[in-house]
Amino acid sequence: MNRRLALACSVAGAVLVALDGTVLTVAQPSLQRSLHASFTEVQWTSTAYLLVVASLLVFAGRLGDRYGQRRMFALGMLGFGAASAAIGFAPGVGWVIGLRVVQGVFGALLQPATLGMLRSAYPPDRLAMPLAVRTSAIGLAAATGPLVGGALATWLGWRAVFFLGVLPALVFGLVALGGEAPRVSPAGLDLPGALLLAVTLASLVHALSAPGAATLPVLVVSVVAGVVFVRHERRAARPLVPPGVIGAGPVGAALGILVAVSAALFGTLFVETYVLQRGLGLDPFESAVRSVPLAVMMIASAPCCPVLLRRWGARWTTGAGTALLALGGLVLSRATGALSLGTGFALLGAGFGTVMVAATHVVVRRAELTAAGVAGGLQQTALNIGPVVGVAAATALMGAGSRVALCVCAAVAAAAVPLARALPQRGSDGRALDDDAREPDVRVLPGDPARP
Repeated sequence: MNRRLALACSVAGAVLVALDGTVLTVAQPSLQRSLHASFTEVQWTSTAYLLVVASLLVFAGRLGDRYGQRRMFALGMLGFGAASAAIGFAPGVGWVIGLRVVQGVFGALLQPATLGMLRSAYPPDRLAMPLAVRTSAIGLAAATGPLVGGALATWLGWRAVFFLGVLPALVFGLVALGGEAPRVSPAGLDLPGALLLAVTLASLVHALSAPGAATLPVLVVSVVAGVVFVRHERRAARPLVPPGVIGAGPVGAALGILVAVSAALFGTLFVETYVLQRGLGLDPFESAVRSVPLAVMMIASAPCCPVLLRRWGARWTTGAGTALLALGGLVLSRATGALSLGTGFALLGAGFGTVMVAATHVVVRRAELTAAGVAGGLQQTALNIGPVVGVAAATALMGAGSRVALCVCAAVAAAAVPLARALPQRGSDGRALDDDAREPDVRVLPGDPARP
């Protein structure tokens, strides 16, 4: 797969997933009325998908490393589109929930591959710009998703929301399916490790996203499964997560920063929704308009990040982006007027867009070609776990007041700034860069030739 096609497929897959989440949120009230569903049932249309995706992302990335990123991307896109179409014809909410589980499986297959294909197609020193394009596209999808979803749900009904991505999924899935037959790698699958990690993450997400009387036992299950998973990985001959991926200090720090900033961002947005609509009396559309600077700055900051990476390095770029996001949260904690609100949201967008590109660049660039899928799966897992943690924490803190909740979210981001010290400085990756750039001559990721 050549570079342009790899970038187009990566962007298409990332946008499809981003749109799916945003348009569904807008369409859920219409779905509830149409199918006479309870609030809990409607909530499970999102929770079921999230549980499956979060638990399978790393294993799906390993499948891509073994059988080819392009093949997994094609299978994920085609399955995601088929499941979307089936949901559009679902006769009841039970069918919607069940099909969302199926959609989550295919969503997990395609997401790590969107990064794995880029790692294969581009040399490490040219990865930053395609990652920036991908991040800007996600920001655009997040900005337009509510508008598109609202229009479709209003004029055509909630079912139209699920038909939105069917054609793009079919087209890009078939394009990725064609071409050279992918080579198969001897990378092990480590099924016991995959099962333990799935239990760990699914239990954690369920405990945080659906709190109740069983929350503590579920959290205990998550902790126990996580401890057993770590012990298993240390002893496994072919572990699910190779030591060279997560064992590297910069990668672990970058993943921690992604969890922290996504938790801070989504926790802040959750609280700010109530501030705008209940505290300031704005309607949903007016609230959306107030938050437009976030999407604008996320889209604008991502292309600037490669320049900052070359000039400052990942350490200072990521640290500055994380600090900007924390500052945005603090501004919003006291904002009431249009100018202060716009400033706070703009700082959030600029910070998150910068961190998304810089931290992802560290994770994906440092992965060997044979572990690019696992690296992509870890990055996607961090961005799935973070929002769940952030919203759960913000919900628990709302009783103390919105200002307290917003300040805590800002503190979470600020606490991640020191982690940036573990990231490489400008020029410190020179030798590693040279080594990585020679990799395509001796080792090619299965199914994704590194040269255009």
